[in-house]
Amino acid sequence: MEKSAREAHTGNSRGRRSRQEILDAAARVMSVRGYAGTSISTLVKETGLPKSAFYHHFESKAGLLSAVMAQGARGFFEAMREAHRDPPAGGTPRERLGWYLRRTGEVFVHHEEFLRLLLVLVMSKEADEAPEAMRTVIDVRGEGRELMRHMIRSSFAGEGEAAADAVADALAHFGMAGFDGAFVSLQSGDGKPIAEFMEQLADALVAIGESLIAGRRGAPGG
Repeated sequence: MEKSAREAHTGNSRGRRSRQEILDAAARVMSVRGYAGTSISTLVKETGLPKSAFYHHFESKAGLLSAVMAQGARGFFEAMREAHRDPPAGGTPRERLGWYLRRTGEVFVHHEEFLRLLLVLVMSKEADEAPEAMRTVIDVRGEGRELMRHMIRSSFAGEGEAAADAVADALAHFGMAGFDGAFVSLQSGDGKPIAEFMEQLADALVAIGESLIAGRRGAPGG
């Protein structure tokens, strides 16, 4: 009985390892070749695992992509939450937003595979057969905008709740576009470090935010 339990534990551990190997290989290869360009045969060569192992853990290539995206999203936002712990209590909006964006850029650099695959899926229709994965893409984009809103709102908190909310709502999409452009530039090897883009993005967001607040104060009843 004791031997059977030991064997079962060993089998479960081996199964978990092989599943994780498949996920890691799929994330790595799909981020370069895309979903359509990644075959199960390619992944078999990458991992050295038999094809049967893939279908033991995932019922289809679409199911594998869904698991890859779910794991990537979880790791990405866990890293974001950790990076944004203990933000500065004081400082100007520029100092506070610069703190957030510098740390965000560092997370981007360490999660390149996930973000590269995410953008491929956003810009192509190649994964329409994997609706669960595409829902994850939509959820990640939505959560990313909420994160941007939070960073901007927190940075402008000293201007009052209503002003901070108005600036965050107005600039969340623009901030996301800045993230996207900075990451594409990083992937294209343009030669500019992402930290520099984050500093410039902070400058732009704060300048526009301060202009919006000045406009609100100058408006009748502002």
